[in-house]
This record gives sequence, structure tokens and C-alpha cells, in this order.
Amino acid sequence: MDVRQLTYFVKLAETGNFTRAAEQLHIAQPALSIAIKKLESQLELPLFHRNDRKVMLTHEGSILLEHARLILQQMEDANIAMAELRGLEKGEVRLGLPSMLGSYFFPEILMGFKSQYPNLKLTIVEAGTQSIRKMLLNGELDLGIIHNADVPDSLATEHLINSQMVAVVGEGNPLAQQKTISFSDFFQHELVMFKQGYFHREFIDDVCHHHQFTPQIAFETNLLPMILKIVRNDFAITALLEMVTQHEQGLSAITFQQPVYLDIAIAWRKNGYLSVADRAFMEFVKQHCQ
Repeated sequence: MDVRQLTYFVKLAETGNFTRAAEQLHIAQPALSIAIKKLESQLELPLFHRNDRKVMLTHEGSILLEHARLILQQMEDANIAMAELRGLEKGEVRLGLPSMLGSYFFPEILMGFKSQYPNLKLTIVEAGTQSIRKMLLNGELDLGIIHNADVPDSLATEHLINSQMVAVVGEGNPLAQQKTISFSDFFQHELVMFKQGYFHREFIDDVCHHHQFTPQIAFETNLLPMILKIVRNDFAITALLEMVTQHEQGLSAITFQQPVYLDIAIAWRKNGYLSVADRAFMEFVKQHCQ
């Protein structure tokens, strides 16, 4: 096996189509087909199930894909490290951010970092905690902001802030007069929630599982502006980080009788390479949080 073969193999596995994979690799389709057949011949194993429209990984192919992605990521890490030593790499930080933190906590941090390091590039991906963990493990992200719970062993984390999760209702809702609310009262109301995979939803699902509640989810969306509008217009209530209500009008925050605080952390791959840009960003964020 060589790096070129693994690159072709991964791209075909991701696209599931020889034509699309060849286009994205900027090679002719017959050349891709020959390269994949040669790889299968060398390994003496079938890597794909083929039909007219789509190719799918075999069991053997699925196992190779895990190793191939890791090898290609390590090669990329090595190239970045060597480029930095030559002084040729300006640097890029690929960061995963959940919606709420990306909207209310991190904008000032990102702008401050860019002001201090104008030649570094920031690439921000909005996603839920579960997706950010997967993208870190796959090498799609360098750093991610996640809920620091049930973290895979292959990720390292460092605490940044504790943030309170509160019930959120429209300011005209009768509940807005309450200072606290029980979980049982909260789950008697129709809810608008993020989809599964976001720490906001993980919190709700954990409470329901622990107390055996059945949530009445009337709306499910990953669009934070839509959630806020639904709550403002009193079509449903929700639970969000308290920082959201500190920046948004027309909403009231109600503390849960059993207060809920989330441990928000920055995460990275334990065995991954952190560039000079990544390390500079981590230090900048930690100083801001202190």
C-alpha cells in the first residue's frame, strides 16, 4: 500500500461512487478503478461491494478505512510540522463550536484572537457535541468545544467554563413569574428542542431517562434563531444555557430546582498533532476564560 492508494480508497469510501470520487480526485475514472483493483489484489481482500449506481464497503473495507484515515491524518500532521519548521506555514485553526456558544460566548474570543494573530486562518464548524467528537477523531477538526462528559478515551480535554442550563419561556408566559421550576413541571409543557447530538438535547434526554419522563417535543430543529422565535411567541418552551437569555430580549430564564451546570471544555485528539496555531488558540481561549 502507498499513500496515493489510501487516498483513492478513502475518497471512494466517502463518496460511494467511482465517478464522483474520480472527479474530486481530479483523475480519470478508469485510473481510479485500476488503483482500487490493484489495492484489493495486493491485500487479497475485497474492499467494496459494487453495483451499477453505488459502491459500499465490505467488512474488510470498513476496517481498512479506520486505519487509512489515521495514516493520512498522520501524514498531514507531519507535513504541517515540517512546514512550520521551514517557516512556510501561516497556520490554520479548524474549530468545532456548538450553536449557543458560537453565538454568545465565542465571537469576542475569535475576533480578539484574529486581531492578535492576523496571519492565522480560523475555520469554524457549527455542530453538536457528538458530531464535534467524531470530526475530531476523524481529523476533520483540530480543536472542539464540547460538553465534558462521556468523552472518548482518544480525546484529551481541558476545562474552560461552567455554564448553567435553565428553562426558557416567553416573557408573557405565566411561568415567567416563577424563580424556579421542577423537572416534572417543565416536562408537562410542549417543548422546542435541538436535535439529538447537541449537549442541550443530551441534557434533556438524560433527565428524562433518569426520572422516566416522556418529553412533549412539539418542534425539533438545530436552528437557534427558530427556537428563540418559537419560545418568544409562546408556542413552546425550552432549556438553554443561561447566557442566551442574557443577550436576547423577550425571554425569561427560570432556574431548575435542581440546578444544572455543564462543564464546557476544549478537546483535541490525544495522538494528533497540534500546530503552533492550534496551541496559540488554546492558550488565548484559556486566558480569556480565566
